Amino acid sequence: MKKAQRKTKKLRSKEKQKKKPSVCSYAPRTQASETTPICSGTQLYIPMFTCWIVGFVAAVIFCRYFGQSCKDQPIYYLDQPTYKNCTPTPTNTTAPEPEKPILLVWEWPETIDFKFDPIECKNRFNIDSCHLTDDRSLYNQSDAVLLPHKSIKKDLSNLPKDPRPRFQKWIWFNLESPTNTRQKAGLENIFNLTLTYRRDSDISVRYDVDVSKTPHENFVIPKKDKLVCWFVSNMDPGTGTGTRMKFYEELSKYIKVNVYVNMSGSRLKDEDYYPTMESCKFYLSFENSIHKDYITEKLNGPFAAGTVPIVLGPPRENYEQFAPGDAFIHGDDFPNTSAMTEHILKLDKDDEAYRKYFDWRKYMSVIPHYKVWNEEFILPICRACDYIARHKDYRETHELFKWFFS
Repeated sequence: MKKAQRKTKKLRSKEKQKKKPSVCSYAPRTQASETTPICSGTQLYIPMFTCWIVGFVAAVIFCRYFGQSCKDQPIYYLDQPTYKNCTPTPTNTTAPEPEKPILLVWEWPETIDFKFDPIECKNRFNIDSCHLTDDRSLYNQSDAVLLPHKSIKKDLSNLPKDPRPRFQKWIWFNLESPTNTRQKAGLENIFNLTLTYRRDSDISVRYDVDVSKTPHENFVIPKKDKLVCWFVSNMDPGTGTGTRMKFYEELSKYIKVNVYVNMSGSRLKDEDYYPTMESCKFYLSFENSIHKDYITEKLNGPFAAGTVPIVLGPPRENYEQFAPGDAFIHGDDFPNTSAMTEHILKLDKDDEAYRKYFDWRKYMSVIPHYKVWNEEFILPICRACDYIARHKDYRETHELFKWFFS
């Protein structure tokens, strides 16, 4: 009896377990032998919610420990960088200005009284490429040292005493012709550059005739009340003036020459220099000595004043390397002084023929040289300043006087 009751209880307990709902029930598929589990809604969303929480926490941790501030991390695009939430700093694209080379004028030419403000190089010739100074304390830093030949003592005792830096160039500066240049032993092989009137100098200086592609306005010839003029201050035969004095004496036999400055016994004021010259139809542009390329301000003056120069110097071919051939009269154009005089007198009466000497003015011009005698040194010194700024190559000059006196 008791055994039968215990069996009955076990059977009822098994049936209750069968009736208790399971987590998943199975629905039959098309084939009776296979079933598909179907889970309840609560059990399905629990793993999804857990995954979302884990992902959110991972994202927060990544941003906290691996993110960078906008100051450190720019966001780059192809065109230009853009900074998130930051004001971009402008980039300076201007290249730094190179340091200007130093040109040291060891001695001022001719006289200690002659000096000029370096700003004149910029104002007059638009040259502002070096630092020009006469401060000898800058010797060891100077890129070049300018040494005027006339200022160098015969025993060379006033040359720089300190050893020359390897980068430094010495410039031999001389505007005189060989006739008026004294050779000084010991100078033949110590210079790097030459600065003279000669075309084959390293730095050649003269008053150029500038050519323009655009024609200028019609040139008006200044009013003339004199036929021939001559400004002459140097009459020392030891400087080679004998040739030009002889030419003048011959010419004055046939025609009146208006003479000014020392030869006339009176000084011409600086402000009267160009006005007096432009009042003359012809001007005697006689060099004190005759050498290749030795063509000085004596040609520039009458060109600038609007006067026809009568030149005495190197051959016509040499003059035509610097000026148009139809702008001047050369002494070699005539067999003698009498024939030249006839030509001058003819031009005086023929305005049309005289005007042809100014045809070059349509496409050419000149910059007037300066009336004060020692201002002639400003242009060469400024040119030297410009040269050392543009030329960095190494050079040496050997047998200086053999070259210059050739």
